[in-house]
Amino acid sequence: MINERRLFLDYLAQTSDSPLMLEIKKAEGVFLYDVHGKKYFDLISGISVSNIGHRHPKVIKAISDQLDKYLYLMVYGEYVQSPQVKFANLLAEQLPTILNNTYLVNSGSEAVEGALKLAKRYTGRSEVVAFKNAYHGSSHGALSVMGNEEFKNSFRPLVPGTRFLEFGNFEDLDQISKHTACVIIEPIQGEAGVILPPKNYLRTIRDKCTETGTLLILDEIQTGFGRTGTLFVFEQFDIVPDIICFAKGMGGGMPIGAFVSSREIMSVFKTDPVLGHITTFGGHPVSCAAAFASLQAILEERLVDQVSWKEDLFRKLLVHKKIINLRGKGLFLAMDMSDGKQVQDLIEKLLEKGIITDWFLFRDNSIRIAPPLIITGNEIEEACQLILEALDQI
Repeated sequence: MINERRLFLDYLAQTSDSPLMLEIKKAEGVFLYDVHGKKYFDLISGISVSNIGHRHPKVIKAISDQLDKYLYLMVYGEYVQSPQVKFANLLAEQLPTILNNTYLVNSGSEAVEGALKLAKRYTGRSEVVAFKNAYHGSSHGALSVMGNEEFKNSFRPLVPGTRFLEFGNFEDLDQISKHTACVIIEPIQGEAGVILPPKNYLRTIRDKCTETGTLLILDEIQTGFGRTGTLFVFEQFDIVPDIICFAKGMGGGMPIGAFVSSREIMSVFKTDPVLGHITTFGGHPVSCAAAFASLQAILEERLVDQVSWKEDLFRKLLVHKKIINLRGKGLFLAMDMSDGKQVQDLIEKLLEKGIITDWFLFRDNSIRIAPPLIITGNEIEEACQLILEALDQI
């Protein structure tokens, strides 16, 4: 009988010549278990997805309850579906009053696509401002606002009209004008290696957008739902966007994304043309039930309140001569090494020790540390000890 590793290589489309090839049988909390029973710390949360850990009991119950009612019914926006409206209401309660209208999709890339379309339609403008080393997804429009030529050049021509600025450069912001439909930005750049903006930078962008009638789109696909120590990272910068994009940690492990704006802005999708944005599976009731339970868990278990001291513990313990810098916010951290080879050697050594980490798309000399928010102090200590041992051995 052909084993599943062979089936994986033969029948699933591959995205690299060197997949990790872990065969996972079970996941629970902060751990993954392979087919041989080996336990792995998940220190990346499936890339900021499993914020409340794997198979959180409240999410599992919500999924089970919804399975007894209905699965897919109709394309998004036609039927009143309880999981959709309950989640949209709960989400609105956590956001500034102006961000009161949610469009549910399936992923982060789709959220970005919808947000870009919305900004162009509302403003009647076509120019988009994005940032170098930004990552917003792999679909055509999202790829067009990606700030890395290596990852996008093979797919040109892309959507025209995008201007790229240097993240953190105040002088570049003068290029935002009355011709600009929107500025799309990660409040903290993710795949660039967890790069925080300079003081007052996002405030300056907000003011420039207001001055020029440009819509500000925040991509909180990696930073949302508690990862940085507030429910949403924009709260730490004293700004409110016109549109905000979510996904990843939103669904408790289920596929879901959203872009959120005001009722006024979102209403332009209703006319000229009618059905200005359409999705078949967006807002799937099972995913919405999971998202509702996940957000409830974050709020009721006060997980956001624990992020700061857990970050401090990582910073206290991860001290080693081979660690050049530990950068980031909350449980969204990047550990700088001397070069990409050292990073790959460390990732392989950590896998041997039962630790799953990762590098960043646009910064190969950094290690990603973004565990589930539920990780305990004892688990942080154990994981850090294994990291330090691995650093000694590479």
